[in-house]
Amino acid sequence: MNRFLLCTLLLATSAAAFASPQASENRRDIDKVNGGITAEAGQAYGDLGTVNGGIELARGASAEEVETVNGGISAEDAVTAREVSTVNGAIRFGRDGRINGNLETVNGGIFIDRGSRVGGDVSTVNGAIGLVGTAVEGRIETVNGDVTVGADSRVARGIRIEKPKGNFGLNFGKHKIPRVVIGPNAVVDGPLVFEREVKLYVHASARIDSVSGATAVRYDGATPPKD
Repeated sequence: MNRFLLCTLLLATSAAAFASPQASENRRDIDKVNGGITAEAGQAYGDLGTVNGGIELARGASAEEVETVNGGISAEDAVTAREVSTVNGAIRFGRDGRINGNLETVNGGIFIDRGSRVGGDVSTVNGAIGLVGTAVEGRIETVNGDVTVGADSRVARGIRIEKPKGNFGLNFGKHKIPRVVIGPNAVVDGPLVFEREVKLYVHASARIDSVSGATAVRYDGATPPKD
């Protein structure tokens, strides 16, 4: 998980790269230092990048790289992007989204709604990950976040929850134990690797691969047991 990559690249190049919008192959890039970005419905863009601000993509919009440092990323239904990442902010995609590469944040949660597809990995450090009816061709990775592979979702390369290292996951109170739920008719084809204590709940209709570092608790019904 390249936790520092986005922040390093954006901050190191902001003076030179963050200029006025420019045209490239009929797809307009929008680059800012301060301020949010809105991609209009049904419009095609190049790269969308800001340092301090959120990014919103209206229904049917498409873009190449979508990146911010301090801000969330919100996409309505039927949005397409190549890569999506932030450092401090949540990421939320509506129905029928298409992300060709990775979807990642450091401090913030990720939610992806029904009918969507992610071609790469979905990752956070401090933030929950939730899927509903979504296919992930890579794997899910986090350190301190809960994970819900919701109903009818599929993850092709497994789940990994890393052991906290350095200041990541440093918690001066009681340490929260991540909760991992594999919901009804969900499939996780790759290994489930847990380098720290987790609570793992797997629906009776779900299918999972090998598990290391945790013991699965099976459940029936629409929701898993409460902790």
